Parts: sequence; structure tokens; C-alpha cells
Amino acid sequence: MIFRFKRFSVSNDRSPMKVNTDGVLLGAAASVNQDDRIVLDVGTGTGVIALIIAQKLYDLSLSVNREWPDDVRITGIDVDGPACEESAENFGKSPWPDILNVKKIPLSDYIPEKEIDLIVSNPPYFEKSLKAPDERRSFARHSCEGISYADLISFSKRYLSPSGRLALILPAVYETDLLRCGRMGGLFPSRIIRISTTAAKRPSRLIAEFSRSHFGMDVKTLLISEDGRYTEDYRKITEPFYL
Repeated sequence: MIFRFKRFSVSNDRSPMKVNTDGVLLGAAASVNQDDRIVLDVGTGTGVIALIIAQKLYDLSLSVNREWPDDVRITGIDVDGPACEESAENFGKSPWPDILNVKKIPLSDYIPEKEIDLIVSNPPYFEKSLKAPDERRSFARHSCEGISYADLISFSKRYLSPSGRLALILPAVYETDLLRCGRMGGLFPSRIIRISTTAAKRPSRLIAEFSRSHFGMDVKTLLISEDGRYTEDYRKITEPFYL
């Protein structure tokens, strides 16, 4: 899939930026609040999720306050050096180079300077049936094998701000275990989006959002395509970011 932001274009020797649907969906669906200041993207890859969150925060800030707060910081972390170089290049070509940064570091070694308002992740998962054909992607998935959603929940419980959220996208088959892991880790699901490629197929992906508070859970379904075309719901979510 080829991806370009409406507000700007990012490019490098693989121009334009290549991303997968999961990253775009997570960035587009993750909730942002006008008080969010510190954001962490775990396993940032090309940086597309961090860039989408930056655009959403920018648009929200302008609509509410008419100005862009100077204390917003969005950090992407990844263990893959070339991925970090690519995301750094994409961040630098965005309208928000001063608030976006990337670090080559595993989650287990990362200690944030401040409490985090939003953690997003399209975490690498590795199963025998889901081996990545590309050598570098396979390396990243092997290297990140220790970063499970249990690790993300544990990290989030420790470093989220009181109103902070963890949003991640995973294969739908992990839903029961993910929700159980969240409860055991002291975080509660606030939003669940079950994603199917077509109406004839079961959900293949799950977007889950967790917080420290237990205020109930909003459950929705999202169908990506129907009759060979993107659905209105899918276009509504992603349209602000695609050219």
C-alpha cells in the first residue's frame, strides 16, 4: 500500500512511503485528547502511526485552542536501525519535525522522562504461520519477539498518566487473551474495534484501547470493503490522511 498525507508528502529512496493497513487504521482510530502532550509509538517502523497522531493532535489543537502547544512530544522507538533512519527522515519532512523524534532502543530499556498520555503500537508478532518473507522484517519480528502485549500492558501500567491510554492493533484471535492480560495488568478496555476485510470473513484484526479507569467498553465493528470498494466507514476513518 502506498501512503501520502494530505497535508504533506514524505519520500526517500523508496518514495513514496510504504505502510500497511494496520498502521494506518491504528493511527486513524486511536483516540486523542486536547490535553495529550506526551505520546509514544512502540515499534514505529516508518513512523506512519506517529505522524498520523501528530496530524490529529495538530488539527484538534487548532480547532479548540487556535494554537499549537509547544510542549507536545511524540517519540517513536524501534530496535531496527534502518527503520529508525526511515522514520527519522519522514519525521524531518513533516510539518512537525520539532515534536517528533525516534530512538533505536527496545521497550525493555526505554525509560520516559515524563508520564505518557498515549501509547500506540502495531506490535511485531511472530508465529510459524505468519513468518515475514523479507529478511529485515523477519529480523525485526524476531528481535521484538519479547515485546508481547503483556509487556506493553505492564509498561503502560507503570508509565501512563492518570488519564493516559494504550492503543494497539493485533490479530483478532488474541482478543480473549489480550483482555484477560489487561485486567490482570491493572488496565481496563475502553474501546474495541473488530475489523473484517469483507462481510463474508470473520474479523482478522482487533484495535483495543486501554486506560486506568473502568468506565465501560465501547465495542464496534469495521468492514474495510464491500462489493469491491472501500466502505464509507473505512473511508471516513482514513480519508483525512490519504491523498
